[in-house]
Amino acid sequence: MANTRPVDQLLEDLVEELQVPPGRYEQAERSYKSLGDWLHRLDSTVRDDSPDVYVQGSFRLGTAIRPASDEEDYDIDMVCRLDYEKSALTQAELKRRVGVEVKAYARRYGMSKPEDGRRCWTLVYADGAQFHMDVLPAVPDFEKRRYLSEAGPALARLGATALAITDKEHDGFRQAGGRWPRSNPKGYALWFRDRMGQAFRSRALNEARRMQASVEDVPAWRVRTPLQGAIQILKRHRDLMFSDRPDDKPISILITTLAAHAYNQEERLSDALFSILHGMDRYITRRNGVDWVENPADPEENFADKWEEHAERRDAFHEWLQQARSDFASAHQALTADGVGAVLSERMGQGLVERALGRRNPARRPGVPARLVRAVNLVLAPAYMRKPRWPQAAEGRVTIRAATFTQQGFRPQNFVSNGAPLPRNCSLRFEADTTVTGRFKVYWQVVNTGREAEDADCLRGGFSPDAAVRGGLSHSESTLYRGQHSIECFIVKNGKLAARSGQFIVNIG
Repeated sequence: MANTRPVDQLLEDLVEELQVPPGRYEQAERSYKSLGDWLHRLDSTVRDDSPDVYVQGSFRLGTAIRPASDEEDYDIDMVCRLDYEKSALTQAELKRRVGVEVKAYARRYGMSKPEDGRRCWTLVYADGAQFHMDVLPAVPDFEKRRYLSEAGPALARLGATALAITDKEHDGFRQAGGRWPRSNPKGYALWFRDRMGQAFRSRALNEARRMQASVEDVPAWRVRTPLQGAIQILKRHRDLMFSDRPDDKPISILITTLAAHAYNQEERLSDALFSILHGMDRYITRRNGVDWVENPADPEENFADKWEEHAERRDAFHEWLQQARSDFASAHQALTADGVGAVLSERMGQGLVERALGRRNPARRPGVPARLVRAVNLVLAPAYMRKPRWPQAAEGRVTIRAATFTQQGFRPQNFVSNGAPLPRNCSLRFEADTTVTGRFKVYWQVVNTGREAEDADCLRGGFSPDAAVRGGLSHSESTLYRGQHSIECFIVKNGKLAARSGQFIVNIG
């Protein structure tokens, strides 16, 4: 899509507001270096095993985001690699050996007892630190490294740091010589850095000069690229959309991997975001009838492996992607920064959007922008508007994902709820999506206001049925009367109201 300045600016400002403060990264770095020093002390029980502690996950990739609230912690993922062969001990023994030292470290520094999680030991820092550290025990996976070294130079390069890790729920957790779960955070980070392309290299070179270091020594979090920013925005959108369904929300490694594949080296954040949203699901493949999102550093690892057992997570991913496409397409059509903010406020958080809007207009930082509040909260409820007659039995969601207007002789154009006034005598088309399954009926409620509609005896307010099944929800109207009007979609299943979209406001000039 072509870009407009309002959406460009606000997306950039949203990323700035989502950034983890440099002090948090530095705090994390001090923490894992402190643990590494502890493991190398003279009386350490693992000192002779060449312990290596390093950060993995979003803190390594530079895609971490601030917690949505002050009550949430930063989740910092660490690897603690000991120099053993997999055949020399069991997963359980490795977990125990690392745990002995992690517990001693916690006692030494007055921390609470580490939590023994499924894969990691979790160190919870004191109140006020606002972060905890998950320490993942690991050993080199020499077998995987040899295998990947024979698969070609690209995989040999990425696979040189393959690890075997612990997992209490794995079948071989207590079996000597058994299979181990695998991981390769360094290899994945190397692939991700490659995917950032020239945008990373040029920015990293400038940062290296400032730090008086080599480009290889520049951590990814010190470099801001369009790919990183787009992922940060998508993660926050995901977090808020699934705030009441945390078990179903798409995992970050899925979003990060698919986004990195779909990124086409765009220099501008908005270009990168729209390109990623348009193409990221193309990189979900099928292997032997199974959905597959390949770990680029290990083709045999499937980041979507839980979808086979939990089909609702597959559905949730596609539901989220569809919603994100709709939301950011609508934001792209807005003509002002307030308009972009009005579209994104519900999905990204009103406080976050307010702060982002205030970055270029300091006078607006205190308080909520009035125009934004009106755009988000406006509801038309005249006396002639009928209330739904069906008993409510919420089963899913329905969203008006797209709205277009067509003037004679012109192509259809998108417009947003409560956006700029549309001209008269245009054709309108609304497209809805729903998560409700099975057979259902679709109703659309149109509410007109204003003298022209009243004089024509066309205020409406009732429900017009459209026979439809899943995937076929659409409705057509026209812009006949000046004023502020609304349309809402209702899904009725088995005589009960299963979902409603909320009002979409149409202004006609």
